Amino acid sequence: MIEVTNLYKEFILSKQQQKELNTTDKKSIAVNNISFKCEPGKIFSLLGPNGAGKTTTLRMLSTIFKPTSGTIKIAGIDAIEYPQEARKKIGFLTGSTGLYARLTPNELVEYFAKLYHVKHSDLNIRKDKLFTLLDMHDFQNKRIGKLSTGMKQKVSICRTMIHDPQVIIFDEPTSGLDVITAENIIKLIKDCKSEGKTVIFSSHIMSEVDLLCDDIAIIHKGKLLYSDTMNEFKNQMITENLTTEFIHIVNSSKNN
Repeated sequence: MIEVTNLYKEFILSKQQQKELNTTDKKSIAVNNISFKCEPGKIFSLLGPNGAGKTTTLRMLSTIFKPTSGTIKIAGIDAIEYPQEARKKIGFLTGSTGLYARLTPNELVEYFAKLYHVKHSDLNIRKDKLFTLLDMHDFQNKRIGKLSTGMKQKVSICRTMIHDPQVIIFDEPTSGLDVITAENIIKLIKDCKSEGKTVIFSSHIMSEVDLLCDDIAIIHKGKLLYSDTMNEFKNQMITENLTTEFIHIVNSSKNN
């Protein structure tokens, strides 16, 4: 379970940042008092155009960023007051997280398993399952620096999942990947749901959203524009498909 209440995040702008943004404001509001819940055994999709506040929100949920105000509960744990305890329950996948180029996938996954105190017997079972699902056995002992983008994404996924987290946060999990790799990741997300995990993900690929998500939220300029079930979203649509409806909701907010 993820419970977010009145989540607010502002950043202090340096003089250089003010100049680049052509503003005299000393603060920038990235997320503006949003609230939502992600239920176990369901997939929650957080949508929004670039710069909407999605990644900032996900980074707060994963305890990388600390909110300016508001509350976050991860599997019943206050993630702001007890971030280390919350991290034990979280798997966070983001494209901006670097990998250790000189390590092999085997070495990296085992290293993170030790950080999470995963038992050796559990490590072998989980690693073999993930490596098989993502077709990683052929390059498991090659240095990560020599791997393709898709291969590196697979390694990131294994690192995210090796401690069997209750809550999974995916930030653009299939971005830039080939069709086969993307399909394997989609299968993994479905497996997480069937195992009763709480899954939240962001994506610009609306076909993935339609295929996967049970609940949907749309954020723009830090504000929550919509939050409900996918079925309700489809029932209230006034355009012909998910993409145009998403664009319509975002554009309508600009006039308010």
